[in-house]
Amino acid sequence: LLMVIYFYILKVLRAIAFYSPWRIEQQLYKLDVGWPKRPEYFTGQTFCVAVDPLHDLVYVAQRGANVPKVLVFSDEGYFLHAWNSTLEMPHGIFAASTPTDTSIWITDVGTGEYGHTVKQYSPSGKLMQVLGTQGKAGSGLNPLQFDQPAEIFVEQTGEIYIVDGDGGMNNRLFKLSTDFKEIWLRGENGTGVGQFKTPHSVTVDSVGRVWVADRGNKRIQVFSKVTGEWLGSWSSCFVEDGPSSVRLTTNEEYLIVAQLSINRVTVLAAPPVGSIGECHVVNTIQLADEVKPHLVDINVKTGAIYVAEIGAQQVQKYVPLN
Repeated sequence: LLMVIYFYILKVLRAIAFYSPWRIEQQLYKLDVGWPKRPEYFTGQTFCVAVDPLHDLVYVAQRGANVPKVLVFSDEGYFLHAWNSTLEMPHGIFAASTPTDTSIWITDVGTGEYGHTVKQYSPSGKLMQVLGTQGKAGSGLNPLQFDQPAEIFVEQTGEIYIVDGDGGMNNRLFKLSTDFKEIWLRGENGTGVGQFKTPHSVTVDSVGRVWVADRGNKRIQVFSKVTGEWLGSWSSCFVEDGPSSVRLTTNEEYLIVAQLSINRVTVLAAPPVGSIGECHVVNTIQLADEVKPHLVDINVKTGAIYVAEIGAQQVQKYVPLN
């Protein structure tokens, strides 16, 4: 009788797993093989990509000697122009676009005269603002100092979130006001709650949660955007490799995560308002060996995913199938 009960329970559990809403067998995205129209414009290591959906533009930042640091493409994949100004080693990029203003924010992790900074540019490449002390690593708050800042996210309100920690002395998450003053600061080096080991990417959802790719700790940590309070973390999905990038899809149904060392883009189910719960893998895009997806961005208008690949030295576009 016990054996019969055991096999019945096992059958039920298997059925639940099969019909789980997180179990999706079909692929959700396909590669747009026609983007960009002329990939030969990628002449360096493509570290990051940012989408401006209001103007249908895609910005790519790359590294290398004697290469333009920023390439600008149309959403359809046509190369438009490039600029190269006061950038040493771009790491993260973000297009902050409103109907009245557009800024391109870039984190610079270089160790030379321009490094350890977060810079604001016009769409044409004019330097507008520098956060941090150029060429000098530090942990100060007044004035702000950074040590290899990894990525930036700018809300429509103009409030700014920065993860300062692509190596170096700092492992922290900032929230800054529109006039670049600290609202709150979280994190230090470590493995505990609210601590980081190479915080590498940050994004904010519409219900007030800040998602941080805590790459070295192989987890995503979540915070309140209002107070900085720790809300939860996910680690079970990252046993093989930590997350290097995190972005939300248009309807905030999924989180798109890049995993650099295993050459994978992973689609996770985003939890509704309330408990963060456990992470659930919905789908994966397995890339070729040594492609090394570093940072991603999403066109919130079309749902397309853009993946900056430092190994393949290219950006690829994936479009939703539904």
